[in-house]
Amino acid sequence: MHIPSADFVIRGKATSLSGTIAGDMTCRRFAIRVCVLFFSLALAVSVAGHAQAAPGHAIVLHAARLLDVRNGRIIKPGEVLVQGERIVEVGSAVKHPAGAEVIDLGDRTLLPGLIDAHVHLFLHPGAEDLQTVQESVPQRTIMATLAARDDLMAGFTAERDMGTEGAGSADTAVRNAIDEGKLPGPRLRISGNAINILGGHEDAIGFNPAQHVLSNADYANNADELVAVMREQFKGGADFIKIYETGADSVRDGKFTTPYQYSEAQLEAAVKEAARLGRRVAVHATGEPGTLYAAQAGVASIDHADQLSDETIRLMKEKQIFAVPTFTIFEYFAEHAATAAQSEREHATLDLKIQEFKKQVAAGVPMAVGSDVGPFPHGTQAREFVLMVKYGMTPLAVLQADLLHGAKLLGWDGQIGSLEAGYLADMIAVGGDPLQDVGVLGNVSFVMKGGVVYRK
Repeated sequence: MHIPSADFVIRGKATSLSGTIAGDMTCRRFAIRVCVLFFSLALAVSVAGHAQAAPGHAIVLHAARLLDVRNGRIIKPGEVLVQGERIVEVGSAVKHPAGAEVIDLGDRTLLPGLIDAHVHLFLHPGAEDLQTVQESVPQRTIMATLAARDDLMAGFTAERDMGTEGAGSADTAVRNAIDEGKLPGPRLRISGNAINILGGHEDAIGFNPAQHVLSNADYANNADELVAVMREQFKGGADFIKIYETGADSVRDGKFTTPYQYSEAQLEAAVKEAARLGRRVAVHATGEPGTLYAAQAGVASIDHADQLSDETIRLMKEKQIFAVPTFTIFEYFAEHAATAAQSEREHATLDLKIQEFKKQVAAGVPMAVGSDVGPFPHGTQAREFVLMVKYGMTPLAVLQADLLHGAKLLGWDGQIGSLEAGYLADMIAVGGDPLQDVGVLGNVSFVMKGGVVYRK
């Protein structure tokens, strides 16, 4: 489908209205409407091309294998009966109601749709600070819808968007459009902008202060300001709150250090405010003492978690606070550094992170799976499963961390993350056995979400 550029439309319209301010304004309004129309048509074509079957009629999925993730076993063969948006029956053989559509997936494994607990739909590869300055929020929102589509087609049927990086509550519109069936994408939990202190981790500190470049997060410098900002974000549609608790990180003489941003009391105020509305708080926290303050406050997850003290580990186990390691972004930054010196620093941080992760796994820290996709291409984040296995977990443990723990972290426990009767019909198919080779998750050949087939 060929779509003319906005520039062409503007020039074409301006020739008949040039010479007046009213004409110029009319021209711009016309161009915007045409762009929106063409974008809507393009997405409609995309949805029509991927959604092979609308929910409502019975569907039987048949495959050589099916993953029972809760019990850690493979069922051979595997079948799932879907009615509407939910699973009705699972087993080696299920009922085949009269008129049911049968989809034979052949020599593949059926498993629940994947969950990415740490994504950035509003980021793409390139200089993060520059794209948030140079690209408008409408432009970034369009990019976010394409990122959501790419993630869904890669098998991620549920995600937690960990901050729009300066795009405010634009993620509310993306989530709602997906929920209403207007756009293809995962189920989303969204946070709007993250929250940060003045001069903190995401405060555009690399720019000339005199230019007043906006922060990629919302400012809050004490407990009262935290609560006020959280209320604004909840009003804007946020499902949870994302707070930057540490940064910037450094490694000197083999030792990892990072300053904290909020005290335990300040984080506790945020957690209590979120709980008042039945919501939760997630933190970007890489090391001590910030990770300890977050655990003491009772956050839902500590994302990145490069460094955890014994006391932090104890509290995380006691309170079932999930660590979300995000190895893929660390690997990506180390391998795509702008200079040799930067690459050396990134690799040093990654090496320490790997050592700490092995200790955390051995100690039984609850894990969830999140990739921090955005700075690297959307739809490629299954790499996270491979790295978590490489650095110490079994394939089954990683799959349970992703599917069972991920469902709890996103607040959809009992709805997604397992192929069971009554659960939402979110599932994928891959060649091979993921319990033997978790790398097969990087090549998804079938995607269903809520009973709708998006990839077949």
